[in-house]
Amino acid sequence: MIKRLPLLIPLALLAACAGGNDPRYLISSAPGETVANLRARSIEVRLVSLPSYAAASDIVAEGEGGALFALDGAQWADDPARGMTAALARGLSERTGAAAAIEPWPLNTGPDVRLDVRVDQAYARADGLFELSGQFAVSSPEGTVREFVQRFDIATPVSGEGAAATADALSLALAELARQISRAM
Repeated sequence: MIKRLPLLIPLALLAACAGGNDPRYLISSAPGETVANLRARSIEVRLVSLPSYAAASDIVAEGEGGALFALDGAQWADDPARGMTAALARGLSERTGAAAAIEPWPLNTGPDVRLDVRVDQAYARADGLFELSGQFAVSSPEGTVREFVQRFDIATPVSGEGAAATADALSLALAELARQISRAM
């Protein structure tokens, strides 16, 4: 029995180090209406800037007293900043028909506009809404469109409980943000 003990210790350490099977949720943008008369035909979407709690892989929600808590070990399937940037680029492309791509711009000819999104808040609130707020800036190196900075404050319903409902609410919020950006351009 004593000779087996040294063999059991490395096995126990290996089991403790093994990765868990925590659920992972995709960040997407829900489909939306098409916006006509967009002057920009190409959009470079810069990496979305997130507060530290939203940039982490844990999916968080507001609990009692306003504190944010991770939801049952659930995580985003991708880096949140990259996932939100990709969802916005996809949403803008679908709504506008413009070629939208994540930075760095992949073509030799530069984009008509550059989009910079800075998020202040992104979490499921205790009142059953998902809050996505911050500002976006549209710059136009060649003067194709007017440059501007605009604030956004979006609240979408969290239909249900848990990480899946939170991910769906974020999807709706990103779709609304893509709509607001498309209409502003």
